[in-house]
Amino acid sequence: MDRWKFFDITHREHIICNPVSLEKIEQLITFLPLRPGARILDIATGKGEFLIRLAERYPEITGTGVDLSPYFIADARKKHQERTPDTRLHFLEMDGARYVPETPESFDLAACIGASWIFGGHRGTLSALNKMAAPESWIVAGEPYWRHEPEREYLEAIGVKRNDFGTHYENADAGREFGLEPVYTLVSSQDDWDRYEGLQWYAAETWASDYRDDPDVEAVLNRVREGRTAYLRWGRETLGWAIYVFRKGSTALS
Repeated sequence: MDRWKFFDITHREHIICNPVSLEKIEQLITFLPLRPGARILDIATGKGEFLIRLAERYPEITGTGVDLSPYFIADARKKHQERTPDTRLHFLEMDGARYVPETPESFDLAACIGASWIFGGHRGTLSALNKMAAPESWIVAGEPYWRHEPEREYLEAIGVKRNDFGTHYENADAGREFGLEPVYTLVSSQDDWDRYEGLQWYAAETWASDYRDDPDVEAVLNRVREGRTAYLRWGRETLGWAIYVFRKGSTALS
């Protein structure tokens, strides 16, 4: 079935399409002081909640949100008109890997929260964001990490390799390769994960009940139920998730 239709169905109850609470998103925003006129880039913006909340806090910013999902981009544009219609936000339906700013190293905040696959992994994401971020700017990435060594059955169940993700330390330390200093991490709790996963199960089951004649009902339910089993059997104790905040051009120690 269509990939974006599936994600629209399974995330229709989500405000943030990642395993993180709204309280932690607000905490993140408080740690990102932005000057009037700051330029913000949010790759894989989802429904645009992070960018819109930044605009609510800093109405003079200019923001660009990029996402491949036509459903999520439509949601983001609708939210923008409802909540911050006078702010300078733009939402683009396109592959984030193909986005090229008019001026390199021009964004005061460059983010990709929870979609490092766009750039081939966490390091690729930091490398790409670093090239778009201005000196003395913020870079924010959301990424899974291994809480302990994953079992082979779990890797097979979710279709990833051990080296696809690092440890929490490795994720935070990865920025140093690009001259980025890790300054903060917001680590998702078990409750954050349970809510993120549980809302997908709920959304799929209620959607299937409402749209019994949809040709994709069986595919949606099979995929979600298999994911639920993998999460409850292995993933809940194995896979973590965090938002990593880096500072570009931090003061070096002599």
